[in-house]
Amino acid sequence: MKMLIVYTHPNHQSLSYAFLQEVIRGSGENTAVEEVRVLDLYEEGFNPLLVFNETKRRRDMHKDPELARYRDQLLWADKIVFVYPIWWGRPPAMLMGYIDQMFSSGFAYKETGKMLPEGLLKGKSVVCISSMKGPALYPLFWLNNAHKTLMRRALFSYVGIKQVRFFEFGGMESPRGRHQEKLNKVYQYFKKAN
Repeated sequence: MKMLIVYTHPNHQSLSYAFLQEVIRGSGENTAVEEVRVLDLYEEGFNPLLVFNETKRRRDMHKDPELARYRDQLLWADKIVFVYPIWWGRPPAMLMGYIDQMFSSGFAYKETGKMLPEGLLKGKSVVCISSMKGPALYPLFWLNNAHKTLMRRALFSYVGIKQVRFFEFGGMESPRGRHQEKLNKVYQYFKKAN
């Protein structure tokens, strides 16, 4: 299994970075994992801004040469792991900008004239690891599970990815947040994931 980790947090002293390290550590002990690549969007200086003008059109985004390397990473990966915080009930704008550009028509899906398009990323699996300040049940009861619905239905299902796993941790700024227990849960999952 080839694994791409898309890490989205500007601080390498953050809890998100600690989760990234546990993904790498667990995967390194997993005989099913052939290779792991990490894309750190902030360190990379990824430009999340969409630009459309006379020379750059939305319908051509799937062949934008500036994004070719990122498309190749997604095609290469069997499992895509997203590690990010939840800010204002959703992933950071940096990650949303990556999604807007990478999961484009002609690359991640194609229109068929039917109600739903044909997903072109079939056979891949996704794991989303997110943490937030609010309580763990806040997204479910207050936001109607908007984050998971956005990621699972509006994005991954749309592009053909059916196998999606979430680790959504709340209360992470509390001293009673059981950080080590949650870090270990992620480590154990990736140590055995296939």
